[in-house]
Amino acid sequence: MLEQVNVAELMATIGRRARAAARPLATASTETKNRALEAMAKAIEAERDTILAANAIDLAHARESGVAASFIDRLTLTQERIEAVAAGIRDIAAFKDPVGDVIAEWDRPNGLHIERVRTPLGVIGVIYESRPNVTADAGALCLKAGNAVILRGGSDSLNSSQAIHACLVQGLKEAGLPEHSIQMVPVADRAAVGAMLSGLDGCIDVIVPRGGKSLVARVQNEARVPVFAHLEGLCHIYVDRSADPEMARRIVVNSKMRRTGICGAAETLLIDRTGAETLLSPLVSALKEAGCEVRATEEIRALVPGLEPATEQDWSTEYLDAIIAVALVDGVEGAIEHISRWSSAHTEAVIAQDQAVADRFFAEIDSAILLHNASTQFADGGEFGMGGEIGIATGKMHARGPVGVEQLTSFKYRVRGTGQVRA
Repeated sequence: MLEQVNVAELMATIGRRARAAARPLATASTETKNRALEAMAKAIEAERDTILAANAIDLAHARESGVAASFIDRLTLTQERIEAVAAGIRDIAAFKDPVGDVIAEWDRPNGLHIERVRTPLGVIGVIYESRPNVTADAGALCLKAGNAVILRGGSDSLNSSQAIHACLVQGLKEAGLPEHSIQMVPVADRAAVGAMLSGLDGCIDVIVPRGGKSLVARVQNEARVPVFAHLEGLCHIYVDRSADPEMARRIVVNSKMRRTGICGAAETLLIDRTGAETLLSPLVSALKEAGCEVRATEEIRALVPGLEPATEQDWSTEYLDAIIAVALVDGVEGAIEHISRWSSAHTEAVIAQDQAVADRFFAEIDSAILLHNASTQFADGGEFGMGGEIGIATGKMHARGPVGVEQLTSFKYRVRGTGQVRA
């Protein structure tokens, strides 16, 4: 019981410190924030050996526990990856500062001048799993948008994350910003997560989960504050009969196989039934040649022997692996019906030369990201020209799609008058 009370007290203190830091951060100049970010990048480069030593401890523990190779890969830091972390922070420093941006302005007949202006959200809680680089990415993004942040990394990466966090704090101090602007939860106790989800007595304004389905589901189910997240990436590609066959082959293979473990990887391929004669076999063959297991309907298996059977469960499975489910549909209408039933509202692509098909797909599908004649793997803030992202959100309130610095702000209204009173 004592340990739980101590965690509660610890988290309450962290929350109060974050709220106190948020106020000066909201008015910090772009120059000051960028100076802090540059100092952070330099500190990470200077402390490379310390970070690698901490990561070696985490890796040893992970290997002893027998985790999967994919988990080890996400956890591993190398000299090159540390250099990439530092470069990523410098990229964030180069972003346009969203704070103070006038989104819209207008004049009223009574002479009032009204402006809608971007303002920081306040305090953001980020809960993530085995990727220690998220410590730097999330801390830097929140700082650039003028927010304080509380970071709760996975217990498997605690040593690595703490070593990176120390560099972030050093950068804050060098720039004269509050050192509690970026805080790292220093314990692995799961009670800390519960405390963050409660909102820390109003100290946390938004929660962002980064991790597997079970983590995101818990956050969405238990959080008492708004959440920016997506539960799954059940991404679809529809290949219309008007598609260019070679373009379709390139896009389908890239969407599935470039990186199978990311949320923007395609999990279902839908092909126009009237174009199956020319499109189906080449697309399936290309996927198999790339090392992908193809699970198909009985209709497709009759046309292309040697494929694994697809069950209803396949349409709702985020494989995050070299597996794809394939079905024939009755044109764009059939694709829309399938996607509307099974999609997680993350990312969908249509491959078609017929503009009317693409227009209808864009109009009737309500996922966060829609692509025409392009790979689903472009579902990424960096690829959108937004720079780094803290995650991808599929909700319909506030942030949707890649969540970058601009999405880490809210807005307020500034109304300027010359003595007006209301009748």
